[in-house]
Amino acid sequence: MKNLLLELDNNKNRNSQIFMLVLLATLGGFLYGYDQSDIGSVLLFIPYYKNASVFVVGYIASGALLGAALGAFSAALLLDRYGRKSFLIADIAIYAVGIILSVATINVVMLMVARTVVGFAIGADSAVATAYISEFTPKSRRGRSGAMQQYMIILGIFLSFLVAMVTFLIIPKFAYTIDWRIILGLAIIPAIIALIIRVKMPESPRWLILKKNYEKTKKALKKFGIDAKDEDIDYTYNVIIKDENVAGKFDNGSKRALLIAGLFMIFYIANGVNIPLIYGPYIISSLHIFPSVSNSAISNAYSIGATAILVAIMLIATYYGMISIDKYGRRKLALIGFAGMGISDLIGGILYLVNIDIGLLLGLAGYLIFFGIGGGVVAWLIQGEYFPTVSRGLFSAITALIDWTTSFVVDEIFPDMKTVLGLGNSVIAFAIVSFIALITLYYIMPETLGLSVEEISKMFKNNKLLNLRYYHDVNITEEKYTASKK
Repeated sequence: MKNLLLELDNNKNRNSQIFMLVLLATLGGFLYGYDQSDIGSVLLFIPYYKNASVFVVGYIASGALLGAALGAFSAALLLDRYGRKSFLIADIAIYAVGIILSVATINVVMLMVARTVVGFAIGADSAVATAYISEFTPKSRRGRSGAMQQYMIILGIFLSFLVAMVTFLIIPKFAYTIDWRIILGLAIIPAIIALIIRVKMPESPRWLILKKNYEKTKKALKKFGIDAKDEDIDYTYNVIIKDENVAGKFDNGSKRALLIAGLFMIFYIANGVNIPLIYGPYIISSLHIFPSVSNSAISNAYSIGATAILVAIMLIATYYGMISIDKYGRRKLALIGFAGMGISDLIGGILYLVNIDIGLLLGLAGYLIFFGIGGGVVAWLIQGEYFPTVSRGLFSAITALIDWTTSFVVDEIFPDMKTVLGLGNSVIAFAIVSFIALITLYYIMPETLGLSVEEISKMFKNNKLLNLRYYHDVNITEEKYTASKK
């Protein structure tokens, strides 16, 4: 009999197959990134924008986030019962429906409903993607595989800005009629492609083992180059049951993991990441750093282009964070990221207050670089790897719910926040959040580099909150010492 968890953790077969599954699982992240930015690009040209209240404007811009919170909540209730694959398929189908409603919208209420539907799909998808990835990727590659979710989000944002910029430059005279519908509607293409291909994805082998579905487990493992017998599945099931204490999903270890993952999600959103991405074109157009043109669509295209440059920088930084996370670890990148984000925002906000408008743009660029290195890549990864297999769906969904709820609140209040505090002081306020995050995570965030998901669960279960940051260094040192004596 063999432990199939060890087979998965140390698997060196079918690397291309694993990469393709990671890519398919993170397509929802790409669609979220596209949707997050396309609405910011077209906001000024939607016919219902001009006479809308501050609340309606905020909801059109960020209403998808409220829907995402609802989607994550539904996943929390159902994901561990019905599996990962079914959600990945259903999410994309719902997303496609939301896009069709967005393009065909005839009034502001229909658009708000469409935004909520799109968000619902995105939220449910975000709850399952990294959980699914963590359950089949080898532990040596789990970091960059989970971080792929953030890379795909930023890629979607970048391509969305490019599409909007090109559309407004080519046919500016249709900006208020056709252009904004085209920009929103093009997301249907990758959604349909993802829907078709995801049907052929295997179910999570760890989840199938828990359900003792022998034939499907063997079939799924076969796709990863692993042969299994019924007795192997029984043995591995017993290992999971023994290690993870199925009877108590809300044990102290899971609570500690949820506290850290939840706080991380709050911090990395509450320090303002969505502001340059959703409101970026609007903010940049107000800085008056580009030549004035009479056509509003072309002027908006210039602003979108400038935001796209910022996102391109962020995309490069995110790629660096993704390929570095299995080398330097989660904790180190997170601390570097929050320190850099706080300093960048602080400098940008101060420069703006002393009437150096370009300073704000440079500050945002620095912020996005450090966010790419140690923000999103860490957030989505720990969401999937921190929790026991028996309750990973539940807790990853709760973590996603925290993320989307925080995003909705921050994005909804930003217009009022900007009015009351001013743009410069708002950016400084976001810097303060980053510094609070830096101090908090320094004391409570553990390193999980090189640990299996089962070892991570044991770490949280057997260590007090303030001792978690020492666990990795102590245990890795002991393992190396023991290995050297053999």
